[in-house]
Amino acid sequence: MSLTQPRPSAVSAALAEDRLGVPSVVFFVVSAAAPLMVVAGSVPTAYTVTGVIGVPLAFLLLGGIFALFAVGYVTMARHVVNAGAFYAYAAQGLGRTAGVATAWVALLAYNALQLGLYGIIGLAAEPLLVDWFGGSPAWWVIALVTWALTGLLGVLRVDVNGKILSVLLISEIAVVLVFDIGNLLNAAPGGVSFEGFSPGALIVPGVGAALATVVAGFAGIESSVVFAEESKDRNRTVPLATYAGIAIIAVLYAFSAWALTVPTGVDGIVAASTEQGTELIFNQAATHLGSPIATLGSVLFVTSSIACMIAFHNTTARYIFALGRENVLPSVFGRTSARTSAPVAGSLLQTALGLIVIAIYAVLGLDPLTKLFFTFGAFGGLGLLTLLTVTSIAVIAFFARRPAEETTWRTKIAPALAAMALCTIIGLTLVNFDTVLGVAPDEPIRWVLPGIFVVAIIFGVVWARVLKATKPDVYANIGLGARAVTGASK
Repeated sequence: MSLTQPRPSAVSAALAEDRLGVPSVVFFVVSAAAPLMVVAGSVPTAYTVTGVIGVPLAFLLLGGIFALFAVGYVTMARHVVNAGAFYAYAAQGLGRTAGVATAWVALLAYNALQLGLYGIIGLAAEPLLVDWFGGSPAWWVIALVTWALTGLLGVLRVDVNGKILSVLLISEIAVVLVFDIGNLLNAAPGGVSFEGFSPGALIVPGVGAALATVVAGFAGIESSVVFAEESKDRNRTVPLATYAGIAIIAVLYAFSAWALTVPTGVDGIVAASTEQGTELIFNQAATHLGSPIATLGSVLFVTSSIACMIAFHNTTARYIFALGRENVLPSVFGRTSARTSAPVAGSLLQTALGLIVIAIYAVLGLDPLTKLFFTFGAFGGLGLLTLLTVTSIAVIAFFARRPAEETTWRTKIAPALAAMALCTIIGLTLVNFDTVLGVAPDEPIRWVLPGIFVVAIIFGVVWARVLKATKPDVYANIGLGARAVTGASK
């Protein structure tokens, strides 16, 4: 783009203000985490691939680490308001070049998490369709239906999406709790065991794989800041929504992962998970609560997947919008709909990528569950951990230049502890990445996928230096958010 090209108008380059309160933002945060999909899918998978009984404790441990991360994260949100949160925080704290490099990691991670969901929707819907109609179409047909729905909602008002997510999420959490109560009332002959919360059940050789497998269940806890520009009283809304989202996710997942072991006994959960997979929780519900309740859960498993798609679609579209608004991406991505204030170009790009991925997997006959959902999810989860770590470091650097503005706990101690904990989890994830992906230790993909992020970082650094040399006004506005529209510089 020429340096003299006019910038988008303030109207077309602005997200809608004051449309989301605390409950709506919490719905986006928790919907991205997809409670029923995690409880029905990720939890049995964690038991199966790792053999670790301490999965409930793993959720509480990660919840504590993410809460620690949130201390600095929401503190910085009071000073930097930008829909491209990780990108903006890295730019403001570590410099514009680091910000652009972080942006490419964020785009890869969020796209992977969102696109990977198309691989599980067919599996979620198939049992229902077979039960109701005696058969089910190919997975990609079901994926295309949800693809169209997600694309349509992505160009509507953000509060419309929030209302839809609220209905789906409340129903989803309610049925998960009903399933959990049913399990608790039907304990195995050995009685109720709390071994899943014992440190000795988690601190075993497979701890890295266990943490890496369940970490994607927290994807979305950071999205509260992404919606800051559209929130009412953001200094109150963002912190409350962030902490509430983390608490709900951690406690619900830990409780549900433990409840899943009660009917099988801790000695039988790995075998039951391996044998029944995503059907385990629904089979337990059918036995303890009856087929109608189990069927309702299966329906909500489908809607959980769709809700997660909607949440990630909106989050990713806003990252693309933030980069387009600052001309790091083509300026067309920095425009919003005059009618709905939705980031239309970013949303349409997400929709196009979804169609391409579904088509490729359908034509090549690749397994959508293992090759799309699990692989993309593991890849996106690793990227998310990287983004959280970089952001914690950026918070420390940002407030080192503003020592009097916030407390030491918020700006130094909590972010430093979070960064150290997150680096440890990244190390454990890389060591056990073959187990997470379900491949042999010598399979190249275990190193190829992390290597893609390295390439993205290098590309981001190069692109930032190109912008600095050829478009200094664009470079000067990196990370400034809405202020970039008016040409304000740091």
